[in-house]
Amino acid sequence: MSCILHIETSTQVCSVAVSQDGMCLFDKTDYEGPSHAQVLAPFVDEALSFAESHAIPLDAVAVSCGPGSYTGLRIGVSTAKGVCMGRGAKLLSVPTLQTLAVPVLLYHDELPDDALLCPMIDARRMEVYAAVYDRALKELRPTGADIVTEESYKEFLDERPVYFFGNGAEKCKAVITHPNAHFIEGIHPLAKNMMPLAERRLAQGKVEDVAYFEPFYLKEFVATKPKNLF
Repeated sequence: MSCILHIETSTQVCSVAVSQDGMCLFDKTDYEGPSHAQVLAPFVDEALSFAESHAIPLDAVAVSCGPGSYTGLRIGVSTAKGVCMGRGAKLLSVPTLQTLAVPVLLYHDELPDDALLCPMIDARRMEVYAAVYDRALKELRPTGADIVTEESYKEFLDERPVYFFGNGAEKCKAVITHPNAHFIEGIHPLAKNMMPLAERRLAQGKVEDVAYFEPFYLKEFVATKPKNLF
């Protein structure tokens, strides 16, 4: 198995992990963000030093590719590219919403077999970045920017239970009141949960071009003009 450095910066949480042979060997997470510009580089340096001290050669860098925070994604991808170029490692991209689904699939045995998963990332106000997956992470509705109303996801909710989670799901509790709607708290996109997704991509040869790869922003960054205070 290969050694992979994992970088996750799509939300306010910043995390870095190192895995080898299907095991997470190093994990560092900061929940106090957004401060990725300050904490990510030291986390990565510590992770690389850990790998070097254990004589583990780095094979690939996996980075969360979005959707999510425009600034966070840029910082994460830029850092991943720098490590790949400096170490001659392969670049892997992991969809953020799939990373969110990993702990739900691994640690929530209460999910019925026909459950659908709807990871959500806060996109401000009543908008979220979301997708709908089955338990095999087959995409039943592609990733999109949704303005959440009481009718959102009704076509899925009318058929079977849907589990909502991620930092965008909390604000939807009062709006999505369908009896088939369930909410799971405390789920964040973390580097350590990228491991099975990244390993599968590496095994399948799904490697990105380090020079030209860009994250999946979904919506472009819009700069706002500061208010004139005087």
